[in-house]
Amino acid sequence: MEPLTEHRQVSGPVVYGFLRLIRASEARQAALTASLADYCRRHELLLSGVFTDRATAPGPSSAAFTGLLDVLALPDVYGVVAPAMSHLGPNAVAAERTHRIATSGSRLLLIRHRRPQHPSGFRSRQVRRLPGAVHGLGTDQRGPR
Repeated sequence: MEPLTEHRQVSGPVVYGFLRLIRASEARQAALTASLADYCRRHELLLSGVFTDRATAPGPSSAAFTGLLDVLALPDVYGVVAPAMSHLGPNAVAAERTHRIATSGSRLLLIRHRRPQHPSGFRSRQVRRLPGAVHGLGTDQRGPR
């Protein structure tokens, strides 16, 4: 492996992509595969292949995920890249798949992380207030300085 610089080609850590595409068009698959490739290029990772799960199996085992686990057992494989946690399946399936990826000694890299939810179900906006300012009047009423 060559040193990481902006002027030389590098062979980065080897990763494999995983997409779960139930009832998705070929255009959507192409766009998601391109986003995985772009993410890997920007982070100096080598995308060696993309496994696509089109099955609606109730459990974590599918042909695509089993194939992914097989390549994760190869030497020098760094991890798995996916667009979001939802591509690993429903919550229970995603949790089991995440555990199996971690057990293989590989990392799970998500392009888009789950947003934290506010306890009341909506996100509150923080309002930035200037010290000493009286808000709600439209102007700063501190007087002469």
